Amino acid sequence: MIGPIFIFLGICLVIISTIGTIRFPDFYTRLHAVGIIDSSGAMLLLIGFALQSEFSINTVKIMLLILIVWIANSTNSYILACTYYKSKGKIIKEG
Repeated sequence: MIGPIFIFLGICLVIISTIGTIRFPDFYTRLHAVGIIDSSGAMLLLIGFALQSEFSINTVKIMLLILIVWIANSTNSYILACTYYKSKGKIIKEG
């Protein structure tokens, strides 16, 4: 019964963060919105999927996927922010 609630909340977060990604003005605020999609939205969706299925090998796979997404999201956001900050004055315009 609680699985669909997590899935619904995850879908709501993904939709709101996607709208934020489109509407926010600069790179850092867009990166924040994408980080919310990855960390909160995907986590709620995956937790909801794990709660809906009975305990099996699929539940273990979903839990491992949650761990991988949790680690990879923070690392990717950090690398993107640092790279953008360091190359901000060195952007080459092709044309």
